[in-house]
Amino acid sequence: MKILSLITSFLFSIVSLQAQEVFIEKGKIEFERTTNVHKRLEDDMSENNSTFLEALKKQMPQHKTSYFNLYFNQDKTLYEPGREVEVAKKVPEWMTGPADANIVYSDLSAKTFSSLKSVFENTYNIQDSLRKAEWKITTDTRTIAGFQCRKATTTIMDSVYVFAFYTDQIVTRGGPESFSGLPGMILGIAIPRMHTTWFATKLETSDPKIGTIAPPKKGKKTDVNALKTTLYNSLKQWGKNGQRYTWSILI
Repeated sequence: MKILSLITSFLFSIVSLQAQEVFIEKGKIEFERTTNVHKRLEDDMSENNSTFLEALKKQMPQHKTSYFNLYFNQDKTLYEPGREVEVAKKVPEWMTGPADANIVYSDLSAKTFSSLKSVFENTYNIQDSLRKAEWKITTDTRTIAGFQCRKATTTIMDSVYVFAFYTDQIVTRGGPESFSGLPGMILGIAIPRMHTTWFATKLETSDPKIGTIAPPKKGKKTDVNALKTTLYNSLKQWGKNGQRYTWSILI
């Protein structure tokens, strides 16, 4: 009888712990985006320019770090630039790329997004369906911003490999930039060919903007296919640089 009582008490404790597990439906996540500037330079320049390459490396930091906020409320998300960072060495404007001020609104239930992005001297409001990524979920895990996350992989734009880490404790199936489609919130992204990562640093649940998530209204309206055509015609002479520029815009 005593053993039965102990077993019953143990099972009740397990059920109680499971009942206490919290699932988050709204909040604000800060993402730290880091780009290895030196690796980008190495990709962009030929071996014949090694002396000039090394001189450029000495003039700029190895990594460029910036911050973005992702607001989410059940089935809607808004990703936009966050706090600014003071740095001793700044990355030149010609190395910053077109994705430094992306704003991406996603309606996960309607499977649509609206994204405000600067391309050359134009600002576009890209309105289209969410990307249909074929994610492969692995057994690897990693703790990010205090959440246990599972690793997943996919390929975008035909050949760009992406690593992602998501948590099912945050039920909204969104993520930074236009990434979504996993069984929970994406808290980490790594794109090796872009030498860039996005990792969550913290979660807040009290920001007033959480309840007022809305799509951007400015910008010249277009869709993904039309923008791809514009980029191809403008950047086809740029080689690898043009390809990377396109990736930065379409992620």
